[in-house]
Order: sequence, then C-alpha cells, then structure tokens
Amino acid sequence: IAAEDHKFPAQWDFDFRSIGKAIKAKQQGARLRGASTLSQQTVKNLFLWSGRSFLRKGVEAYFTGLIELFWSKERILEVYLNIVEFGPGIFGAEAASRHFYAKSSRLLSRREAAGLAAVLPNPYRFDASRPTSYLSDRSGWIERQMVQLGAGTLDKLKDRSRP
Repeated sequence: IAAEDHKFPAQWDFDFRSIGKAIKAKQQGARLRGASTLSQQTVKNLFLWSGRSFLRKGVEAYFTGLIELFWSKERILEVYLNIVEFGPGIFGAEAASRHFYAKSSRLLSRREAAGLAAVLPNPYRFDASRPTSYLSDRSGWIERQMVQLGAGTLDKLKDRSRP
C-alpha cells in the first residue's frame, strides 16, 4: 500500500485523479506512467496479459469492478501479494522474501519489506539483492510512507471491506 496505492483502503475501483494526471503528463510529452490501483494490478496479474492497449484496459476495468464488488479489500491485497512478480520467475511476497532474504515474509524488517516493494514498478529492471541508488532512495521513501500510513492501515481495510 505504501509503495503502490496509498488510497487503496479508502477508495473503490479507480483513481481517476491519477489517471487524469498520467494522461495530462503524456500529452505534455512525458513518458507514459502507470496510474493503476492495487485492484487493477491484481486483475491484470491474475486474469490478463501484459502490454498496453485500450482493449486490455477495458477488460481490466470490467474485472476490477467485479472484484471490488465481490472481494473484500483484505482479499484483494492478499491475492495481489501472492501473485505480484518481484523478479523473473519470483511470484509473491513469500517467494521474494525467501529468494532475496532467505527467510519468511513474516520475519522481514520494515527496511527489507520496503526493499522488496521498491522493485515493483519494474521487477525486470530492478533487483532487491543489488539495490541501485534509485532503489535505496525509493526504499527509504516507502519506509517513510509506511510510518506515515501507520498500523491503522490494516484496520481501515477491515472497515472498508464489503461482506
């Protein structure tokens, strides 16, 4: 949540503000950047193919609405953390924890968890076991976000989950 989608506990479906900013930046010549919520990323990783197209985004929007309707926020986050790719062939937080730190994800320090999360924008370019200065900076930023969001984030998930 701290690395990918601060608004996840409190919003449903899509972050239209981030989508608008990404579109505006692209129109002004910036490179295309992501604006997907954790729910959208879960749908893409679980049901869809890689790549960028209006067709995939349309199918993603449909399925995102469905999982937001039928799954709790806790379930969406659980599935996301079990399927997200942290490196070539390394799927899920537990596998990444064992691969990069040789221990269970339950035993990760805040710094180690932030280090794993830091690679998520591009797990083929970044490697948690060989952090670049960019990854170290991003990891530090994620740690600060974790502190700011606080332990209450999980409680917010429970409060906002649908039955």
